[in-house]
Amino acid sequence: MSKISFDPEKLPVDAVGAEGALDAERLLAHWLRARFANPVAWEAEPAEAAFMQRERITAAAVLIALVEREAGLSMLLTQRTAHLTDHAGQISFPGGRAEDYDSSSVDTALREAEEEIGLDRQHVEVLGTLPDYVTGTGYRVTPVVGLVKPPFALTPDPDEVAEIFEVPLAFLMNAENHRRLSFDMPDGAGKRSFYAMPYERFFIWGATAGMLRNLFHFLRA
Repeated sequence: MSKISFDPEKLPVDAVGAEGALDAERLLAHWLRARFANPVAWEAEPAEAAFMQRERITAAAVLIALVEREAGLSMLLTQRTAHLTDHAGQISFPGGRAEDYDSSSVDTALREAEEEIGLDRQHVEVLGTLPDYVTGTGYRVTPVVGLVKPPFALTPDPDEVAEIFEVPLAFLMNAENHRRLSFDMPDGAGKRSFYAMPYERFFIWGATAGMLRNLFHFLRA
């Protein structure tokens, strides 16, 4: 699925999230610190069985960076450049594959954020991680959640990042903005479903939206 054969923005909406919006208190930095320090039982989105059965899966990590703005927390996202092999042009978190010299998934996420968008790790307060997410392109991604306190400077890597932008966390943590879409696999392997969260001119979907759904479930529990 590294090269998609359909336009996800033109697919019909099968369903919209029915869970509603998170309470405003749960979108505050101090509440997030407490939740990650003392997590409660919760259920992640069901994993795609076909993805989990791959013979080879590459370890990776992304940084879910929550920026502490005066108007509330916002999330740092990137649009990938159009020439990349995997997920070209899509909206993603800064991140990438793990290297042998990375000490942990947290180290991978922080290193990749430094390399991709120039975010110095000294600005990031790591809160914790979410369950690994296996993508259709063969990556087992560990989402690392952290708070970022301004001011900080960003410098995108032009080979990987076309644009850096922020989305209010309140928008992403409102299930009314979570759309469920599906498409038929061209090889006759059945139907695949995924989430999408369109925001202004950005279409957030696929693995990124799936990890955001898990963050939603984690904070909602």
